[in-house]
Amino acid sequence: MNDLSDAVEQLTQTVADLQRRISALETSRPATPPLPVQPAPLTPVLPAASISTVHESGIFSVLGKAMLGIAGAYLLRALAESTTLPRLPVIALSIAYAFLWLVPAIRVPAKAWFASVAWSATSALILFPMLWELTLRFRILPSAVTAAILGAFVIAASALAWKRHFTEVAWVAHAAASLAALVLAIATRDLVPFLFALLLIAIAGEVAAARHRTLRLRPLVAAAADLALFALVWIYSGPASSRADYPSVAIALLLVSAPALLLIYAASAAAQTLLLRRRISVFEIAQTLIAALLTVWTILVFWPGHDPLLLGVLCLMASAAGYAVAFAWFDRLHAQRNYHVYATGSLALLLAGSFLSLPPNWLPLCLGFAAVLSILLGTYASRRTLQFHALALLAAAAFSSGLLVFVLRAVAGAFPPSPAWIVSLTAACAVVCYAAVARRGEETRPARVLRLLFAALAVASTAALLVWTFVRLTAPGAAPAAEYLAVLRTLVSCAAVLALAWCGSRWRRRELVWLAWTALALIAFKLLFEDLRHGHLGFTAASIFLYAVTILLTPRLLHSRSKAATRGPD
Repeated sequence: MNDLSDAVEQLTQTVADLQRRISALETSRPATPPLPVQPAPLTPVLPAASISTVHESGIFSVLGKAMLGIAGAYLLRALAESTTLPRLPVIALSIAYAFLWLVPAIRVPAKAWFASVAWSATSALILFPMLWELTLRFRILPSAVTAAILGAFVIAASALAWKRHFTEVAWVAHAAASLAALVLAIATRDLVPFLFALLLIAIAGEVAAARHRTLRLRPLVAAAADLALFALVWIYSGPASSRADYPSVAIALLLVSAPALLLIYAASAAAQTLLLRRRISVFEIAQTLIAALLTVWTILVFWPGHDPLLLGVLCLMASAAGYAVAFAWFDRLHAQRNYHVYATGSLALLLAGSFLSLPPNWLPLCLGFAAVLSILLGTYASRRTLQFHALALLAAAAFSSGLLVFVLRAVAGAFPPSPAWIVSLTAACAVVCYAAVARRGEETRPARVLRLLFAALAVASTAALLVWTFVRLTAPGAAPAAEYLAVLRTLVSCAAVLALAWCGSRWRRRELVWLAWTALALIAFKLLFEDLRHGHLGFTAASIFLYAVTILLTPRLLHSRSKAATRGPD
């Protein structure tokens, strides 16, 4: 008590001292009107340590509740293993209990992403081990039911997270369900149900992407579906003895699975680009291409006796639709990626449809005419894409008609027999295409590359036909001797070099000049590996003489037309 009275007395003295000091300050200052003082709000100020403690306590609170949820799942598992209660109601209650943990994951505040992730992960950690045991250990649930539960889990999570934009819940559900479906497909060796569950998850992800709720886990879901489909086709394409542990699958299901995957991602890409006016992503391009390749593989493996005409007609119809969309819907300046992707895909479909539906005799003719039409339209409308497509169509025509083989055998190796009419017609198409593309005389790099490739095919085809014609005129009805054939090849090649040099300098065509120098180098190799190898001195001397004259005249032809080159093309 004495200490308390001393403290009170000391406090009283301190207060009196403060009062004296305040009165002294007020008397020393000039009198000013007092300013109204607003009472400050009574807000508690927490130090930094207190703030960190609050956040840590929130994290631990979330983790503690998640552990309680997992403990409840173990309690339900113990009830399911006991014999006192019927097992199926307990299993249904356990699955419902796992689904219910998605509700608090979307009821947290919008910025509480950690709690949303933690509770949706708790739901997944409760459900997927339970499905593993019920499917593999206890063998209570068939694979189809397990796959259906996985799909229902993803749909429920997406539906709950849809309204409040809780993408974290959807991320966890899609990623966990995709991995679980892939692992269960491998473990149960029942691939079809889990593949269709992955297709359902892919549909949910693509719908979310179309509604501006883009999930960054779309590549993960697509990769899981691709891997499951690849495993399905790989396993069931082998002999029956190699898949004794796998259940039998109807051919119809195998044929439907790959086109379903292609339809999902092709429809999604079309919706993104055509309806929503977005630029197609690299993922959408790659995934659509992978799905298309898997579809072709599936059809070739499981439908060997099919009529290719129907598939070819479908490809041609899709190609026509793709070209119409590319050239009428997309602007080349503002939607270049969409424009080029749709145009390139249409070209691939056109080539595939042509090879599948057209008879062999008509295939080169149709491809050659398509190349000429494409180069004319591309030149008239200034569409570089159509010009490159004409090059691809012409190359396909040269391959299917046998022109490439004829050129190789005419300029090197065994002499070819009489060419078919389609070979000459394809060579004429090559000349027409080069004439059309060279007429504009553009000096951009793509234009030069395009002219160079067209010119190379046209010159090689013409030279091969000239070699065959000279041989048949000089040695009719007999197989020409090897040394004689070598001299004729050298003669035609040297004449082609001189013609290329003159035309290139006269009309200012750089691609012809490049071809002239390239041909000179190739003739040198020809002399070493063909003319000198035969050992006939007279014919070898004639070939060397022709080559020497060509080397002397080529630079003069190139420089003698310098004035014409400065004037430009006529």
